[in-house]
Amino acid sequence: MTTESHKHEELKQLISELKRLSIEKKVNLWKRVAEDLESSTRRHRVVNVYKVAKYSKANDVIIVPGKVLGTGDLDHAVTVAAFGFSDEAEKKIAQKGKVITIEALMKQNPTAKNVRILG
Repeated sequence: MTTESHKHEELKQLISELKRLSIEKKVNLWKRVAEDLESSTRRHRVVNVYKVAKYSKANDVIIVPGKVLGTGDLDHAVTVAAFGFSDEAEKKIAQKGKVITIEALMKQNPTAKNVRILG
């Protein structure tokens, strides 16, 4: 299986899990993230670290239904969940806060309490 088709299968499975959790917990945020990820990959959100810094406060939990890129710096602790991270973004966020997958966020916080979408 190629990396591209593996990534596609991973995305399909994530979308399915997001929809299931949305119905099970009656949380619209998960449905919204699933819909964003279902759109064409060209329309997936791309957010740079500087936007995470600008639109978040210390200890916020942010979800990006797409990819986080490394431009900019982070000056406060924040937890960021996304479908993908560039190596640079992952490194910068991990220095101040926490980088997690959307799946991990779903397990840690199934009700999506205090989670904000960015992008």
